[in-house]
Amino acid sequence: MADPIAMALQTAGNSLRVSWYSGINWLMSRQARKLSPAPKFTPTKPVPDRNELFEDLRGLMRRDAEAAGAGLYPPEITDEPRIWDHFRRLRAMYADLPGTTERRQARDASTASAAAKTADLPDYFTQDFHYQTGGYLTDESAKLYDLQVEILFYGAAAAMRRASLRPIAEFMYGRDQRRVSCLDVACGTGRLLREIRRAYPAMALTGLDLSGPYLEEARQHMGRLRPATLIETNAEQIPCADASQDIVTCTFLFHELPPEVRRTVTCEIARVLKPGGLFVFLDSLQMGDKPGWDGLLEAFPVRFHEPYYRSYAIEDLNKLFTDAGLKPATQELAFLAKVVTCRKQE
Repeated sequence: MADPIAMALQTAGNSLRVSWYSGINWLMSRQARKLSPAPKFTPTKPVPDRNELFEDLRGLMRRDAEAAGAGLYPPEITDEPRIWDHFRRLRAMYADLPGTTERRQARDASTASAAAKTADLPDYFTQDFHYQTGGYLTDESAKLYDLQVEILFYGAAAAMRRASLRPIAEFMYGRDQRRVSCLDVACGTGRLLREIRRAYPAMALTGLDLSGPYLEEARQHMGRLRPATLIETNAEQIPCADASQDIVTCTFLFHELPPEVRRTVTCEIARVLKPGGLFVFLDSLQMGDKPGWDGLLEAFPVRFHEPYYRSYAIEDLNKLFTDAGLKPATQELAFLAKVVTCRKQE
């Protein structure tokens, strides 16, 4: 049954987020230009103008509010920390900006390997993705990551993640959530885990990630909700039994994996998924998804340290998933991201 109050709450919350984070985006970009000129790069492919970009963003927010109004998931006015903690993180990010811009100019992505014990971590993980200080391996990075992502996406990151909840809701229709298990691969700071937990309080929920500090942030982020089982491990060797998961989700991971590792992780996801189970994949747009936006995808790995992004942008996901035994079912574009669903073949 439609809930106009839930839709109104989601609409109001989304409007506030976009206004707030778009303003911070403008301020931070302005300050970064003062500190250091941006890398010179002229895309060879089209780039949307600001009006087109924000029209698409408004479409995402409208669909998000409609989904909340339809009862697919609870409305989320804000998932930010308390206001004083939010401003404390903003201040820390602003203080970190000079170092970030300096490393971007110098193409230096080494602080992660210097800041943490990396002997047991794969080389592709021990670098400063986005040129953020500490990469994904420090407490400070874990506290700033979600803020940085929301600013980058003009406040749309949460709504893009929630696009994953629609196919989960369709899969869950008529099922007893107490008998459903869900694994979130590369759960990071637990933002999607929290959204799933709010929608399905009784579901058996597991998150795994390579970063201990990010998992600790995920524990804090779950708040008073029923905890999820959190595992610090590599997705190349998922410590779950064969055919043990009804749902597997994976958010913004594949564009940060080397091509051969993508295949390994995909096979592991297929291994742990039950026959007929649902795989929900959320990641960046790829070349050709929105042809008029392909220039953005060209520029992204230049502005940010993303060494595997170009190979992801042209990856044949249908073949990747099919080769692993996952049958692609649906695809939905969500602003700068897309959601692909697959079912494990019987």
